[in-house]
Amino acid sequence: MKSRVLSLLGAVGLSVWSCGGVAGQTPTPAALPGALRDHMKDERFDIVTSIRGLPLGVRDGLQTLFGSDSLDIGESGSQIQGASAAGNTKVPLRRLVAAGCSPDHCLVYYERGGGSSTWLVALFHWTPAATRFQWGGSARGGLGAIADVKNAVLSGTVKGPVSSW
Repeated sequence: MKSRVLSLLGAVGLSVWSCGGVAGQTPTPAALPGALRDHMKDERFDIVTSIRGLPLGVRDGLQTLFGSDSLDIGESGSQIQGASAAGNTKVPLRRLVAAGCSPDHCLVYYERGGGSSTWLVALFHWTPAATRFQWGGSARGGLGAIADVKNAVLSGTVKGPVSSW
């Protein structure tokens, strides 16, 4: 009887813990909403060349999106966790590839390492007063410039939702 109760409590605890993890994820619509797509067509994104060049609110938003205690992303060209850095937890899991900000949005394209690399795009609505994650998805690798990322977003080749940022 005691082992059945402990098993049941363990199962309940695992279920609650799993739901907490899912609840912490930001839902992402599959396609960029039409009004936002129209707005993005006219946006001019100034190139941001480093993580520190992103507004603080966007860096905080990325950290929240990643679900980590620190901003676990390296600069463009830096080493990331994966086959070449196996077991080195001091190496970040992600690296910036391209980023750009307009007067009201920031677009961030980065590579996520681990077992196999994936490339992700996150779009933040940004103002000096507030920042919020607005949309994002998976992209193909090899987008080198923020104009390429914007074109991929507008063409619909960036696909959501994403289960792991």
